[in-house]
Amino acid sequence: MEICRGRYSHLISLLLFLLFHSEAACRPSGRRPCKMQAFRIWDINQKTFYLRNNQLIAGYLQGPNTKLEEKIDMVTTDLHSVFLGIHGGKLCLSCVKSGDGIKLQLEEMNITDLSKNKEQDKRFTFIRSEKGPTTSFESAACPGWFLCTAVEADRPVSLTNKPEEPLTVTKFYFQEDQ
Repeated sequence: MEICRGRYSHLISLLLFLLFHSEAACRPSGRRPCKMQAFRIWDINQKTFYLRNNQLIAGYLQGPNTKLEEKIDMVTTDLHSVFLGIHGGKLCLSCVKSGDGIKLQLEEMNITDLSKNKEQDKRFTFIRSEKGPTTSFESAACPGWFLCTAVEADRPVSLTNKPEEPLTVTKFYFQEDQ
């Protein structure tokens, strides 16, 4: 391929630069694509998530109770960072400091209104790590704290800073909801 060295080559280069630069600049600063996807999630012990008394619970749902399963809404903010929510992205999972520990809570917030560049939204951000067929979610606001379920059924979904502890499960299967 021959490079054009004509009298207008610098003008063409400038126009190409401006075209690509303006496309990148069109996105509002600090915003990411707001594509929300719904996923089925269950831990490696086959417990699914459901809502009880405004708390996210992991348990075995059977028969007519399977309709209680909560789908996880996810917005990817960059290669590994995500926001997680339920109820169509209207309730978001967040990590907050509580006393000496960290706790998981559901906050009324529209998942598509969150921004990865706002410090106050960091509590909603999780780092998604895949290892083989399983996925784990680490809090971006509280590094070392992972989304987890208890080995025992019908316990709240929470956070742990001991992901290898035998009483907690931090590995999940994740499947796009059809």
